[in-house]
This record gives sequence, C-alpha cells and structure tokens, in this order.
Amino acid sequence: MLFVGDGEAETGPLAASWHSTKYIHPINDGFVLPILHLNGYKIANPTLLARMDKEEVTNLFKGYGYEPIFVELKQETFNDKLDTFDQIHIDMAAAMDLCMDKFAAIRAAAIAEQEAGKPITRPRWPMIVMRTPKGWTGPKEIKGKKVEDYWRSHQVPFSDIDDENVINLENWMRSYQIETLFNADGSVKQELVDLAPKGIKRFGSNPIVHGQVSKDLKMPDFRKYEVKFAKPGTENAEMTRVMGKFLRDVMKENEAEKNFRIFGPDETASNRWNDVFEVSGKTWLANFFEEDKTNDFLQQDGRVMEILSEHTCQGWLEAYNLTGRHGFFSCYEAFSHVIDSMFNQHAQNG
Repeated sequence: MLFVGDGEAETGPLAASWHSTKYIHPINDGFVLPILHLNGYKIANPTLLARMDKEEVTNLFKGYGYEPIFVELKQETFNDKLDTFDQIHIDMAAAMDLCMDKFAAIRAAAIAEQEAGKPITRPRWPMIVMRTPKGWTGPKEIKGKKVEDYWRSHQVPFSDIDDENVINLENWMRSYQIETLFNADGSVKQELVDLAPKGIKRFGSNPIVHGQVSKDLKMPDFRKYEVKFAKPGTENAEMTRVMGKFLRDVMKENEAEKNFRIFGPDETASNRWNDVFEVSGKTWLANFFEEDKTNDFLQQDGRVMEILSEHTCQGWLEAYNLTGRHGFFSCYEAFSHVIDSMFNQHAQNG
C-alpha cells in the first residue's frame, strides 16, 4: 500500500509517478495499492484535489490508468457517534477486499494471455480515494474559530494556553477514552497486544529492512573492457560505448535471477549504452504502434526503465534496491541536481 496525502499529491514528482502504471508487469512485478487521502487542506490552504468533485477526480485517475474506488465520509453526514466510526472502517475493509480481488483477477488474466501467446493487455489498476474531514474527532472550534474540517487542524490547535483552553484540551484528550486501552498499572491491554504482528511480520524485523534478502550482483572483470592503444591519439573510442558493453554484460550475467535493472530519464541510447538492448529492451506496457517494431526496443518485460522524470527513476531504483536487487541510474550531470537531495536522503537512511 502507498498512502498519499492530498497536499503531497500536488508535488511534481508525485504527479509524474502516477504514470508508473504503464510500467508494472502484472505477472513479473509486485502490486502497489495507492490510497489517496483527500482531507481537504494542507498547512494553510485548501488542496486542489479535494476541491475537485468526484467525477473530475475519477476522470483524472482513469487517465493515469487507475480504477478509483471511493471511501467517503461526507461533510454533511460526519459526526462523533460510534456508528460513524464503525461505518468508515467497514467501508474501507470492503474497498481493500475489492482491490485484492481485482489484483488477483488482473494477474490471472495476464497469465491466460501469456499462455495463449498473446501480448499482455495493460490493466486498469485499482486505487482507493478516501475522503474524510481534516482533524476529524478533534476540537470543532477554538475561541470561535473553525478547526475540525479546516486547515487550522494542521496547525498547533491550542497555541494559547489559558484556563479555557486547558479544559478544552483535557476534554479532547479524554474523548479518546484512553482508559479503555490500558490496564490499571499502565500496561497495554492484552487484546491490543495480540493485534501486533509477530516475528518477521514486524516492521523492524522485516528481512528486507536488514538486507537478508539481498542477492550478490555478478560482475564481469572490468579489465576486459580496456581500450588498448600503442600511443595516445592513435585509436578512436567512446568511453560511454565501452561502458555500454560493460553494462550489457552485467545485465547478461544477472539475467537468470532478474537481479539487475537500468533506470534513467530517456538517456540509455543517447548516452551510447545501446549494447544493453542486446540483452533486454525497455519496459513498456502502454500502447504499441506498428512502427515500434523497427528500432525502439520496447518490450513488455524489459529491464531498462525509462521515463522523463529523474524523481520517478530515483524512486523506482530505491524501491528496487529495497527488495535486495541492484540497479544502475543514469542522469546527465546538469540534471543530477534535480534529485541529488533524494539521493543524499536515501544514502543517509541506508
């Protein structure tokens, strides 16, 4: 699952990443379920997506290749009653079940097409659009100013601590009935402890987090790619073409385990790494035209990932590395500053 806030959804990198549906192979790849949360506001302004009506949001994400499934708590009906809380959980559970069924149907249909020797039809992937009030269950007003279902709930609600606000803050905190979650000695009730995942299902114990699923990358001897010359100025060679042969062989040696991919913003060919296409084409599950058969190396199960978005390529590579596999990211020096902060953050977290 990928949980997306409607404020974050206004950013350019995230807007480009919705096109990743055109690169997901329904048999070979894992599935991602985006949950777009429309709660109406960012720090101090309305969000654009939340101010679009249901039809417009539906059309937008259909254009991206999704089938939006809505879970909505409408402004005119929300309240603090228990049945309202229960209903939103019931609706979300039903939407999740529906999405899982759709994922299974997509994979089954793709397998049937592959077994019949047909190209795989790019599916329309499910996603959930959840609409709830911002700051729901918080104070509705503070000193006569609207807070719940408004941008103020993104701020520090009780910034002025006077006697009235202390009482209101206490009432707000007590409304969550904390006493129902803890024993008299302060320990968490056992029925809640039992809900927590066990063993490797715990987030901090996931084998991927600890690098336990990483596969070694098989590497050819780099010395084989030496450009030999008797004296300077006597041989013509391009370092990127030589590197293309090296990358081709890295991909070839790891092809059996599908352990290596190349990521880049439309630059594999322009950087003279064309030799990699002897091993794998460029991932493409969008529409094919007749002229694509000639010289474009488009391939539904290709292992070269190209989209004209450095941010998206970087994000793809980070996720691919987290599965224990390896990748190569190419980018022109002048454009590398577009994503150098992403790389620095990834390296620091690693």
